[in-house]
This record gives sequence, C-alpha cells and structure tokens, in this order.
Amino acid sequence: MDKDGHFDNQLLKANYNKEEAVNFFKNTSAVFEREMPRSPWPESMRKRRQKLIIPHESYPVILNTYFCKKVIAKEYSETQEVRCWDISLPRRIIPLTQIFRIKSLTDNSSEKQVVCGDLGTLGEDHIHKPKKAKQHFSTQASLRDSLLDAVENQDATTWYQIGVCVVVQRVYYLPFKCQQSGDPAVPPSSDSSRVRVCLLVQDAYGVFSEVYAEQTHLKDRQLEGKSCNITGMKVLQKVTRERTAGLFSLIDTMWPPVVPLKAPGPSLTCGKVKSHLSTPSFCYMLSVHPNLGHIDIIEDNPISKLYQPPVTCYLREILQTGDMGIRCSFYARVIYQRPQVNRLLLEQKKIWLMVTDVTLQKHDENNIHLSKTLLVCVTSSCVLDPTVQEALTKAVSSSFLFRDALKEQGQIVCAERTVLVLQKPLLGMASGVDSCELTSPVRLEELDSLTQVNSICSVQGTVAGVDENTAFSWPVCNWCGNGSIEENPENRGTFSCGSCSRMVTCPLLRRHLQVFLDCPSYPQATVKVKLLQSSISSLLQFASCTDGTYEVKSVLGKEVGLLNCFVQSRTTHPTSCFGLEEIELLTS
Repeated sequence: MDKDGHFDNQLLKANYNKEEAVNFFKNTSAVFEREMPRSPWPESMRKRRQKLIIPHESYPVILNTYFCKKVIAKEYSETQEVRCWDISLPRRIIPLTQIFRIKSLTDNSSEKQVVCGDLGTLGEDHIHKPKKAKQHFSTQASLRDSLLDAVENQDATTWYQIGVCVVVQRVYYLPFKCQQSGDPAVPPSSDSSRVRVCLLVQDAYGVFSEVYAEQTHLKDRQLEGKSCNITGMKVLQKVTRERTAGLFSLIDTMWPPVVPLKAPGPSLTCGKVKSHLSTPSFCYMLSVHPNLGHIDIIEDNPISKLYQPPVTCYLREILQTGDMGIRCSFYARVIYQRPQVNRLLLEQKKIWLMVTDVTLQKHDENNIHLSKTLLVCVTSSCVLDPTVQEALTKAVSSSFLFRDALKEQGQIVCAERTVLVLQKPLLGMASGVDSCELTSPVRLEELDSLTQVNSICSVQGTVAGVDENTAFSWPVCNWCGNGSIEENPENRGTFSCGSCSRMVTCPLLRRHLQVFLDCPSYPQATVKVKLLQSSISSLLQFASCTDGTYEVKSVLGKEVGLLNCFVQSRTTHPTSCFGLEEIELLTS
C-alpha cells in the first residue's frame, strides 16, 4: 500500500476485531459478501474467511471474520448505523492507511504501526489523537461486563487496563502442571508451587472462565458467591467441552442460570435472555499477573445473583439416580479408608474412602436393596486441604462435605475441581439438608450374592477349613510392636529391637491365619477370610497347643463373627468364591 492508500500489486491479509470490521465494512466501496460481526453467545462459534475485491486493484484482500452472521445488504440504508454489542459506532469513512498508520508495507518502524486490538479498545480517539489516547490507556482502566469482549479485543496480551465484572461461582485448587511453567503466574519452586488456586467465574452474558491466581490475590477473603472486578489477566488457552469434560461437568451444575442473562446488543436497548439457552461449549483459561493483577470485590452488584451454590444430596438419592458422569455434593461420614494415610506420606496417592450417612443406615421399608456404605475414590488430582489431610491421618471417624464430586459406575470419584471440607456448611449452602451425624453404631449389610468387590460387609459363620500354606507366626517387639528384632548373641533368649533400640525380653507373637467359613447368609459361596490378631487370639484361645503349634481340627466347627470385612476379590465361575480381609472401622 502506498502513501495514498492504494495497493501496489500486493496481497494484504488483515485481521479485524468487531469494532474495526464494522467501521471498515460500512465505509469501504468494495465487492464482497457483507458480514456483520456479532456475539457468539449463545449460538455456536463459527469462523469464516472472506475475499474482498477492491475496484481498480489487481489483488484481493483476504479477510478473517470470526463469529459472523450474514446480513443482506439491502437491509441497510445509507444513513443507518450498525451496532455491535454495547458499542455504538457512528458512520465515518476511515481509510486503511489511517487505521493502520502505515506508510509502507516494508517500513517496520514501531512509530508507524499499531496493534488492531488497541484500536478496538480505544476507538476513534486513538486514530485521530494517538498521543492523547496512549496516555489515557496507561492511566485509566475501562470496566467491562463481558469476558468474551475483553478476550477478543486484547487477544493474548495482558489486560492491564481492562477490568471485567464477574461472579465467582467456585474456588478450588488444581495440581500445577509442568507444561505450564512458562506462565508468569507460576509461583516459585516450593511446596506451595505444587498447587494453584483457581476461580471459576461467570459474566453477565453467561460466559465462564477459569482463572488461575496466587494465594496472595485472595488475601484470605471469601470470594465464592461474590461479584468481583478482575484486572491484569492473561489468556492462556480456550478449551471446549470435548477437550475438558471434567470442567464442563462442573459448569453444567450451574446451568441454566437462575436469573436472566444479559442479551448481546447496544447498552441502551439490550434485553434479557431467559429460555432456549444452549449449554456452554467453550471456556477461557486465564491467569492473574503476579504483580499487576487484581481481584477486587464489588459490593451489591446485580451479577452476584447468578451465583449457584452446590446443592447437597443424601447418599440414598445419589445411589438411586442412574445418571453417570455428573457432579454431586453430599455430607458423609468416613468409616474406613484404604490405604491408611500417615504423616510421612508426602506425595498424595489414590485413597479409597468408605462413607455412609443417616439415609443409608436407616431401615429400608420399601425393601430396595441399597448398600449401607458408598465407595469414594480420592485421586491424586484432587488437592486436599491440610486440615483434611490432618483429619485423615487420625484413626477416628470424621464427617466431610464432598463438594462437586463425580459420580461414576458404583462409586464416587473425587478428581480435579472436587473439594473436601470438614463438616462445616459453606456460604450459600442450600438449607434443609441434615448433617450426616449418626446417632447409632454403623451397621453393614451381610455378605450375599449382591456383594461387590472393593466394598465392605459383615460376615459370620463356622470354620470349615484353614489355609495351612499361608499360616505362620513371628515375634515382635513388646514395646513398639515392630518386627525388626534380633536375638542377642551374648545373651541367648533375649532380643534387641532395631526400631526403638530397646531390649526385648518377652517378645509378642503375631500370627497370620486365613480360614474358610460356612456363612448362613450365602451358603452357596466359598468364603475365605484373613483374620485380625484379635480374632486369631479369640479363635485359638481354647484350641489345643503343642510346642506353640495348633492342630487344625481343634479350630474346625468353631463360630466366628460378626466380622467387618473388606471384599478383596470375587469369582463366579465355576463357583462363587469371596476373598475377604477383616478390618476395623473408624470410631468417632
């Protein structure tokens, strides 16, 4: 393009935002299909590439038009104004040379070029008065109510001077991924850098974004359910429902909105969208700049009415619902966990929790077979609060709020974006839901044909056999219970403990014993149970003993039970066989 605005046998490819495209399309005498940029909400996103034929020029202009809707040219008169969202643009003729301030295509001087996104933010004042507009850009921030509008105008740059009003729907933590370490919002290498705090926010038009922030941005404030102004954000990526199913399963719990959304259009004539809303199909991942980013609470803002707190359900309701792959929230008491979490376990691994509540423990009057417990799998991607980790290390039963967990086949999965909280109602939690406090001892269902693997049950019966191949015993320290004891060579008959370094004069004897039971609740099945030390001692208490050994026939026919057991295995062919392990339930 020369200084007069003519093309010099060159192919020009131009990217426009909405405002620039409206201005250019209205005031360019060219042959092409008229396209009016519009909001992509709530319809699906579309991309098009158009060819602009300019009279008296040899080469066309290739236009990238995003989120466009075809408009018939005759619908527009010469004096009609075109409106885009809430920005009204008057009719003006602006040449391309003035829009881009380019004297030559080969001139790379930064003084003669301008980013298209800045034009969309500053409007015409930036075109005619660049120095004044540049000063205004650095000293005053503009507040918007649309996340998508801010993203489109700023592209991948940081929104230092743009604030967006949103409502915080959820606050949670996500494990930090190595591939995102180039992001400026990355915390330093420390224990806290393993996780990042995330805000799931929604604007007045219904658009969702997941905002990655640092703990310092929260300032120990309760942001969930509050309307906030977020500034200093950077666009990391745009994700779709197909790529991030876990995120959208959480968004689906807040859809449709509880109040009408703001409709795209001019600010003076914009309406409300109430019905026929398609579910969100995309979400922007944003990060807060560590120094320039801010999250400020806006009091008494109408957008806070969009907040939808988690709706808690009883465990009986969850088990009776056939839907899979959905999010659910509930109160429950943990009565058993596997494996046991200890203070030395620095790297969190998968944990299996057995939980129950009052609805599963009460008597079933309708004779509907429901398990009295529910299996919850806590994956390593579920970030646990230190208070939750501390509670799980104790050998006591604790009650938790499981918020936004995923329901899978036969179990509940706590994965990314699931939050566990010690029983304490959250802000805005739906009222009318009783706690999971139990007033009587926990009861388990007896072993039967419906018992599944990785569940817990109760079993009782008579000893039909002993697995002699796996039966053995070993001495342990009578002080610490550790098995690493060695006989003292200088004083035979005495031992020293390698764990507590004490002299062991009377070591305790531990036994490993597995027995076969005949169970009245399921007589057709072969049941093999690995017994705890207390049950072994009780079984061998009155059995005959010779030199520390026991005869098998001395334990046959003896009654065992009622035992609480974890179902390790089950086979159905050629006969039904169960492999059980006796366990101790957590007590409150």
